[in-house]
Amino acid sequence: MQAIFGYGVAKVLDSRHPEFKVGDLVWGITGWEEYSLITKTTDTLVKIQHTDVPLSYYTGILGMPGMTSYAGFYEVGIPKKGEYVFVSATSGAVGQLIGQIAKLEGCNVVGSAGSKEKGRKWVDLLKNQLGFDEAFNYKEEQDLNAALKRYFPEGIDVYFEHVGGKMLEAVLLNMRHHGRVAVCGMISHYNLDELEGIKNLLHIGFKWIQMKGYTHRNYYHLYLKFLDLVLPYIREKKMVYMEDIVEGLESGPAALVGLFSGRNFGKQVAVVARE
Repeated sequence: MQAIFGYGVAKVLDSRHPEFKVGDLVWGITGWEEYSLITKTTDTLVKIQHTDVPLSYYTGILGMPGMTSYAGFYEVGIPKKGEYVFVSATSGAVGQLIGQIAKLEGCNVVGSAGSKEKGRKWVDLLKNQLGFDEAFNYKEEQDLNAALKRYFPEGIDVYFEHVGGKMLEAVLLNMRHHGRVAVCGMISHYNLDELEGIKNLLHIGFKWIQMKGYTHRNYYHLYLKFLDLVLPYIREKKMVYMEDIVEGLESGPAALVGLFSGRNFGKQVAVVARE
């Protein structure tokens, strides 16, 4: 039996590594535990240099989700000013950021989120706090194809894929010629015993769509460039970052399960200890 591992923020209490000294703050792969012994430090940990922003941000906007958003936008999807961008799962850590970057770069942005209980509240957050042009709760839509035609009457130029399944099928029907699909997740498939096939794939060929998968791991060499872009946006309050914070390690399992039922909005964070 061992601890679950995931992205976290920690303080170095003891070190045998020349790049990390006692008292340093780091982010990276840590255990769900009060104290962790980390041996593969150069592969899993990044020293925190900027502490004028909340440390929890290094689990999200300044960590893996932020890098995923940055790489997805500037290296994979590459939307141009004025293009029509659709972002699914915008209630999560990555989707909310990609949508805001797209708006800052002059794109027209629509986001989707899904919750039977909090759908209207989430749509309001996306439009009124995060600056999306439009947003909808996909769980209230009987026909996703019709919903996308309503929000994208001229079609979608770039789709940032985090859901898969029926959403991807509907998106392919509504993509414009030379559209791009950047795939970094398909949460609707994660817990299936048998993966489902996707319909409408012929549209990739008919419309000359580029569909590319990626993860943040391919783009860590751009981390300093990413910080140069995002930190000023945070400090100038041009970018909003939503977090759903629970207190105590014992709250972690329920928070994790809630990710798959649409309970949280924003990055799910469990606080183990506060300084």
